[in-house]
Amino acid sequence: MAPKRETDAPALAEIRRRIDSIDEKIQSLISERARLAHDVRESKGASTSAVDYYRPEREADVLRRVRERNDGPLRDEEILRLFREIMSACLAQQEPLKIGFLGPEGTFTQTAVFKHFGHSVRALPFHTIDEIFQEVESGAADFGVVPIENSTEGSVNNTLDMFLTSPLKIGGEIELRIEQHLLGKQKGLERIERICAHEQSLAQCRGWLREHLPHVELIGMSSNAAGARRARDEQGTAAIGPDVAADVYDLRILVNNIEDRPDNATRFLVIGRELLAPSGNDKSTILVSTTDTATGSGVLFNLLQPLAERGVSMTRIESRPSRRRNWDYVFFIDIEGHATQPPVSEALAELESKSSLFKILGAYPKALD
Repeated sequence: MAPKRETDAPALAEIRRRIDSIDEKIQSLISERARLAHDVRESKGASTSAVDYYRPEREADVLRRVRERNDGPLRDEEILRLFREIMSACLAQQEPLKIGFLGPEGTFTQTAVFKHFGHSVRALPFHTIDEIFQEVESGAADFGVVPIENSTEGSVNNTLDMFLTSPLKIGGEIELRIEQHLLGKQKGLERIERICAHEQSLAQCRGWLREHLPHVELIGMSSNAAGARRARDEQGTAAIGPDVAADVYDLRILVNNIEDRPDNATRFLVIGRELLAPSGNDKSTILVSTTDTATGSGVLFNLLQPLAERGVSMTRIESRPSRRRNWDYVFFIDIEGHATQPPVSEALAELESKSSLFKILGAYPKALD
């Protein structure tokens, strides 16, 4: 029997007509939103830069309401990504935000930048975490994105240590599931002779590699991006990395998600020059040390007692050498709530009175996903 022609399916033609009509309305509404975003900028002065009218706390509130309204069939992750890109494009009409990240291009940190800010930004790769802090402090970058902890590897101490002396504030957090893909130009796994990737990525994919490519040479690199460059330039070489690396280095994703642990995730911080206003669902991070005269096993308990007495939940605590003298430590503490609102503000005021060192490192919207 001959295949049914589309002209024989009026129902399908009607569905496509309705889709076209909806597409026109969506495009018109996006254009209207872009014009309103432009009007917001103009109301604050034509000479203002993007960072002057970018409000992360409002963006977080908008995205939370998007998620609350979502009743499918698209997943929350997908609908949030669509709205992030719309907001990113509207914000960048005249000048995009400049976002520093730990390079080179094609890293998970760059993926975190796009997840949080959308793709309509200038992503600026820097060699070190120190350099990102310096460029944001100087104004060369509007914001920076730095790793703070990994679910399997623990904290990134260099990021913690930078907050000891930096005036920058935390303006957001990004939780990124680490999806490791096998990348290359080959048309089959049998053509792979070696895999070049960061040692950490090789370790996270060890089981899959042992099962599927047991005879392939594994070569540790300074970064996954360096491995992706070799895969681009060398026959027989494949790499491991995020999907952004495939785009940057013109590689195929040969196999998706080859990591051994699907729950591996990294948390990143957004750093900027201002303390944000409350968004309605926030976290705060503080840096604190005991008074010089405090001694004994109950020091930390006494230090944190103001939080407990006011029902403020602590979600994370990390200690680091203070760099003031030997065996002196500071504590990095994440708590629920915004630092400027009670009961958090009341607890922090008392905590500061008990401390020799106290800094509010940031108050920022909780990660959405």
